[in-house]
Amino acid sequence: MIKLARNWVTKMSITIGRMSIQLKLILSFICIILIPIILVSWYLFNDVYLKTIKDLEKKNQYILDIEKTNVANNTAVMERTAQLAVSNNGVKEYLETLEELDTAALIDFKTKTFASFQYFLFNNPNIANIRLYTSNPYVHEFWPIIFNEERIVDKPWYPTVIKQNGVVWWDISESSSDIIQNSTSTDNATGLYVSLLREFKFPDDRHLGVLEVTMEVSNFFQKTFSSVQDSESQMLVIDRSGKAFTNEAAPVFDKLSVEEVMRQFQLHEHETGDSYSFRYNGTPYLIIPSYIDQLDVHLLNVVSLASTLSDVSQTRNTIIIAMIILIALLSFISYFLHSLILKKLQILRESMKKVRKGDFNVDIAITSMDEVGELAFHFRQMLKKINELIVEAVNRQAATKEAELKSLKNQIDAHFLYNTLENLKMLAEIEGQYTISDALTSLGGMMRYNLQWTSNHVRLKDELAHIHNYIAIMNIRYDHSLTLVSEVPPGYMEQEMLKMSLQPLVENAVKHGMRSQHKAAEKLVITIKAYEMNDNIVIEVHDNGDGIEESKLREVNLMIRLEDAEYQLMRSQTARSEREGSGIGLRNVDQRIVMYYGKSHGIRVESVQGSYTKVTMTLPYLILAGGGSNHAQPAHR
Repeated sequence: MIKLARNWVTKMSITIGRMSIQLKLILSFICIILIPIILVSWYLFNDVYLKTIKDLEKKNQYILDIEKTNVANNTAVMERTAQLAVSNNGVKEYLETLEELDTAALIDFKTKTFASFQYFLFNNPNIANIRLYTSNPYVHEFWPIIFNEERIVDKPWYPTVIKQNGVVWWDISESSSDIIQNSTSTDNATGLYVSLLREFKFPDDRHLGVLEVTMEVSNFFQKTFSSVQDSESQMLVIDRSGKAFTNEAAPVFDKLSVEEVMRQFQLHEHETGDSYSFRYNGTPYLIIPSYIDQLDVHLLNVVSLASTLSDVSQTRNTIIIAMIILIALLSFISYFLHSLILKKLQILRESMKKVRKGDFNVDIAITSMDEVGELAFHFRQMLKKINELIVEAVNRQAATKEAELKSLKNQIDAHFLYNTLENLKMLAEIEGQYTISDALTSLGGMMRYNLQWTSNHVRLKDELAHIHNYIAIMNIRYDHSLTLVSEVPPGYMEQEMLKMSLQPLVENAVKHGMRSQHKAAEKLVITIKAYEMNDNIVIEVHDNGDGIEESKLREVNLMIRLEDAEYQLMRSQTARSEREGSGIGLRNVDQRIVMYYGKSHGIRVESVQGSYTKVTMTLPYLILAGGGSNHAQPAHR
């Protein structure tokens, strides 16, 4: 996976790298605008969607609360009716009679007590039926209220009502088909009734019968079974046994089955949220549940979100289309403006192509003061510099050819001198003049080292050999008053250094050391040391001469690193007699080292008057390898 991602990133980088700057600018412009707009739009639409759902939930929760209020009112009406039915004294006396009544007593009960009782109970048109089922064998049935209890003993709710011991039991079911319906009740399309069931007893707490007060479900749950419904929502009633009661002809159930609602209800029944949502056949729905404890039923409001989401989606699509049109328009305008801005850059690019083909006399007609104009100015300056370098290179090449001819002539002269010195050396040895022979050998070595200049870099051991020849010759001049001590470890003998950079230091030591008057009788000892320090090689040339005065020492160290103009000014202000000891040789060596190795390297003079003088040379630690003088590599320690 990571490898695929890297390959994709690499391909995208290559593709973007091949695009023109103009196209890259437009793409970046689109990304800078498009990405924030997408993020903001997503956030806003999500917020709008959530607010819409919340408002819809509040609206349908309000409808649900209205239905619950209606249910509470109907429950109160049925309970009040039931209480009136069992508390009427005349009816109670009739139901509790313990002897057979004659015909006159029955007629009197019906015309007086029962007629007024019936009128009073059925005063509320929403009450479908009021029935008193009695087990008293002395009680005769009076339609439509008083019936024999044997008519209901086979009802599924009958045992439960008896167990309730006088406590009200609510049930939703079909009415008994074997009992004649109240002629005053309206036709019930559903055939379903909400029943209030309650046991009533003799004064001695013996079972007497069961009271049933019924109301059609369409009247009890008015909004649930109303024919005037919101096409996007519908309420359901789920009783304690899990049966659902609703208006299945509602528009919501054109695309949603009652069974699916029941399944979703069972999945979320124990959740504590105010609502839950689900999808069915691609359509989103919202269910708002509520539990009615008194009836032990669940009242659900099922809301279709299709229309709501359609409105949000339509708004979103409209904004997206407007955004695409706006981005396309801005991209076109940007393309036009970028064409004007990058036109100068294209001119500069074409000029560069001509230069690449070898035309260095290109005239760039761009004089603006912006970044492209500045780039064109520097490009013109670069072409000018290139032309100057070409002229300089041609002149240098001509000078090199001339130098090669002179070098060839010098080599011829050098061979003649070497042969002459060799003949003189042999003649001195034949004559027994061995001192002269040794001096000629040293002189020949110095001449060969000076004249055979094939590289600017040599080994430290080559430079030391040259110094030994120099000291040998100077000992003839100073009557063997010089002693050279080399304390260079063998591991540093291959150290790279500039050719003829050590001789000026030794020559300076000889020149100023032998000039000392109070040490004329002593030998001048010159010691050369080498050691490593901070990834550098340090070479010290130490002599035991009289040293340098402190003021003179500061002047010498200052003049070694001065710029040329300052050095010439300072030198011109120095007396002619003092210029000879102004350190020009040391300055030349330091400048060469700085030029090749950088300002962190060079030489430094230390001295204590009357004791010693020490010149320290700092070089990068580079070991010449491969047997040649042109291959150096850093030392690894």
